[in-house]
Amino acid sequence: MSVQTWTWILVGITFALYFGIAIWARAGSTKEFYVAGGGVSPLANGMATAADWMSAASFISMAGLISFMGYDGAVFLMGWTGGYVLLALLLAPYLRKFGKFTVPDFIGDRYYSNTARTVAVICALIVSFTYVAGQMRGVGIVFSQFLQVQIHWGVIIGMAVVLFFAFLGGMKGITYTQVAQYCVLIFAFMVPAIFISIQMTGNPIPQIGMGGKLENGQYLLDTLDKLHTELGFSEYTNGSKSTWDVFAITLALMVGTAGLPHVIVRFFTVPKVKDARKSAGLALLFIAILYTAAPAVAVFARTNLITTVSDQAYEDVPDWFKNWENTGLIAWSDKNGDGKIQYVAGNALAGKKPIYTDARGQNGQRVITNANPETVNELYVDRDIMVLANPEIANLPNWVIALVAAGGLAAALSTAAGLLLVISTSISHDLIKKQLRPNISDKGELLAARISILVAVVIAGLFGIYPPGFVAAVVALAFGLAAASFFPAIILGIFDKRMNRQGAVSGMIVGITLMLFYMIRYKTGLVGVLDPLPKEHWWFGTSPEGFGTIAMIVNFVVSIVVSRMTAPPPKHVQEIVENIRIPSGAGQAIEH
Repeated sequence: MSVQTWTWILVGITFALYFGIAIWARAGSTKEFYVAGGGVSPLANGMATAADWMSAASFISMAGLISFMGYDGAVFLMGWTGGYVLLALLLAPYLRKFGKFTVPDFIGDRYYSNTARTVAVICALIVSFTYVAGQMRGVGIVFSQFLQVQIHWGVIIGMAVVLFFAFLGGMKGITYTQVAQYCVLIFAFMVPAIFISIQMTGNPIPQIGMGGKLENGQYLLDTLDKLHTELGFSEYTNGSKSTWDVFAITLALMVGTAGLPHVIVRFFTVPKVKDARKSAGLALLFIAILYTAAPAVAVFARTNLITTVSDQAYEDVPDWFKNWENTGLIAWSDKNGDGKIQYVAGNALAGKKPIYTDARGQNGQRVITNANPETVNELYVDRDIMVLANPEIANLPNWVIALVAAGGLAAALSTAAGLLLVISTSISHDLIKKQLRPNISDKGELLAARISILVAVVIAGLFGIYPPGFVAAVVALAFGLAAASFFPAIILGIFDKRMNRQGAVSGMIVGITLMLFYMIRYKTGLVGVLDPLPKEHWWFGTSPEGFGTIAMIVNFVVSIVVSRMTAPPPKHVQEIVENIRIPSGAGQAIEH
């Protein structure tokens, strides 16, 4: 059967599974809608958390980033996994003991202020919409290539699927759907990785195969280093980032992980405090399966791409190249007219994406109008296709190629659902229930939550149709926003009795404003008005992905200074802080 037929079959089966779970687990109360009734087992919650966490960025983009960045891509592995250590040790058990539905709920009650709650809601919406933009783009990429529909129709189909199980089941439906999605995405990621590892090195374990030898007796990484240097790139196993920037990005991703609202809310779905800690540990284990394999997939994909495309005549390149060319995610411009693809260091295009015409070149390639005449490089490759195209590049069976499509959709949809629920609960619970209409009925709040999800899905879809950048870049910026806004407020709220509402509000506003300014000025610019400044202008040599660390430090300083210059929090609030840090039964005298 063809790839498209296999894709329809596998995607259809997985979607039917998700719909069935959503109908079975439909929510009947706000507690079920917000936190799945608080009765999810640690094992199920660990799998759901892993699926919620391993978004399109993890599945589609991370290996692609590593394949282009080489050693520098290690910051994503260290930061994103290290964040779960912070979650398990510093946040999960205490937040679960506090017992609120959402992060803005915690901040509003801990800082005894609706102003703090409102600022937290705004921060949650900014972080979540930035994050969900990457997920919807991932959905569009998968649908456009494997189901042969235009990207905007792919996004619309994805919107409809997410809306169904999020609208019907809320957190309860999303949780059990994410358990299924974790199984789909991890199987879809590992099967081709195992196939290619055996194919290239004879070892079925990708993590070990990456360090193995090829048929010619050379180590795979040595071969890739040699290919890289011959093409004018730096060695794959050497890093080019400064030590400070590596540290800043890693820390921003770590604390951003610990401050993400859609991840934190998962720890409210388990029955006990100790279950929250177990969930974090299990989630890290489930995530590690994919994260330890991603560098191997990156190496396999990069090696196969160079050996099958570079310096090849266009007429001789494999069919996968021409298939992906039609999506606009790979492009070739024959600058020297020799009919061969010159893939070397340098920016192949003058713009960020290829602009195609309907014309065909003399070799049959699609003609692009924005090639960069100042560089020799003729090949443009979008980083987001490396995992999706990897099975085709390695000439694996059609069902494996289709399985990767189903896995990519599972990864993107699972995270999108969790983010949309955060957006929904922030509006219905933290704004409407807690501030605007405190007397609203349970049924009315549930209706408001579902209407909020509907509106959020439409906005998320627009992000998917008009994406701000490749998936992992957008997602990395969301972590910076979470680090700059939520992490200090949560940590200080748990461990500093003296922290008051004035300090928390000031810190969150300054932190997220500073991060937004840096993102706009040095990463995204203002379309048609202001171009982003180059790296020579970075503050302290800090990339936009790492600037969340500086914004977080500023947040901490502002919060602590302002809190010490203003009145301390009420005594009952300080007692709450003491209570959430002390295990149940601690301090009781033992009678003999």
